[in-house]
Amino acid sequence: MRPPSRFTLAKRALTIACLAALLPPTAAQAVQAPVVSQAQGFADQDVSDAYLYLLGRLLVLRQQQLDFQEGMRWNELVHRKPGAVEWPNPNLDVAYSEAWLALDARSCTLVSVPKIEGRYYTVQFLNGWGETLANINERALPEHPYGEFAVCQKGADVALPDGVKRIDLPVSTARVLSRVELGADWKQAEQLQQQFTLRATGTPVTEAIPATPIFALPKPPGVEAFDSAELALREPDLNPGMQALQAKVRAIAAAISDPAARAAVDKQIKGHAYPALAKAIVTIGPGTLHNGWVRPAVSGSYGADYLTRTLVDYGGIWANTQQEVHYFRGAALDNGELLDGSASYSMTFPADQLPAKYARYFWSITATDAKQFRVLPNPQGRFLLNNQSNLSYNPDGSLTLYFGPQAPANGAETNWLPTVAGQPFKLMFRYYGAKGLVADGNYFPPALVKR
Repeated sequence: MRPPSRFTLAKRALTIACLAALLPPTAAQAVQAPVVSQAQGFADQDVSDAYLYLLGRLLVLRQQQLDFQEGMRWNELVHRKPGAVEWPNPNLDVAYSEAWLALDARSCTLVSVPKIEGRYYTVQFLNGWGETLANINERALPEHPYGEFAVCQKGADVALPDGVKRIDLPVSTARVLSRVELGADWKQAEQLQQQFTLRATGTPVTEAIPATPIFALPKPPGVEAFDSAELALREPDLNPGMQALQAKVRAIAAAISDPAARAAVDKQIKGHAYPALAKAIVTIGPGTLHNGWVRPAVSGSYGADYLTRTLVDYGGIWANTQQEVHYFRGAALDNGELLDGSASYSMTFPADQLPAKYARYFWSITATDAKQFRVLPNPQGRFLLNNQSNLSYNPDGSLTLYFGPQAPANGAETNWLPTVAGQPFKLMFRYYGAKGLVADGNYFPPALVKR
């Protein structure tokens, strides 16, 4: 038998390290040994699958509750200052506006979008599972990229003003995110942002926000997740083939009314579902790992791939589709060694593969902590590198970027993204309007090098 390759060993090490960050100490042993089921009638795999499926919905409900606690209200658009958003892994290249829509058979929501040219923008609508339902922009609606729109529940009978473009959604509630590229002129971007408006045509019937667990991301819920199963599953899952998973969720939720079954399922979650989650995080489910970077198989619209949907909801909620943006996540070196905020790293793009070559609109790299996925604070106030940064290029035309707690001794400081000493971190690389090899799925960013 051939010994494991260096890549295989590195991937194992990365999986174990991710799990150690995710799990409480009592569950860490589950990485080393198979789990024996303690629940009558439920296999470990069934509990794990049901849990990972349900977790995706609970992550969206968690954010919805936080939004309304902060003061958001139905059908009211909130314009955020650049960088002032409260969810994991935000894009700092754009000005966000956000809302929750309530729709019914008698009320649509009117959305006004200003004319924007030469600058990226979109209005994204998502359902309660984190699935993108629609976008308003010149790519999705070339015949009507701006102006007046009516977002309606499918089948709603509502009289609308002339000239309004109707967009039907198969849901009664939706999350809205508008993005306007900041570009070189932030003031102009914010002026355009303020021109996005929305209002309900009537008074839609709304239900109370479901009260489900609000948890810290590094500590996902245990068996209590299934206490909220019925509330969570009221939101229709529009993807095919989810009925069997939903049946498993409901069966487990019914069984845990028995204290012994409840304790057994909790043990299965911590001993089997948590390790499965930690293992899946390494490659974002069926994503591809190369050069230390992971490219998710899908984003924004997931089909039957509920695992990737849950992982994206966990580490970067509100992701858009690959027609809009391609994501790459960097958490380790090519040998599997996790990125450490105390160390310094660099990555070099050859002159014929500069990031701008593959982005129709813009590209950017941000750094977040490895547990909460919050943007790393730093005294320099530099939170990303992108096409607007005052970058210095090497004599041969190549580009070297630096990451670490201190500015590079022999490199341009403008090419440096600060990290926090002693804090593991991750990088998020975005290509908006991907083209060429990135759009084709045949590209990965260069590997990071420890300096």
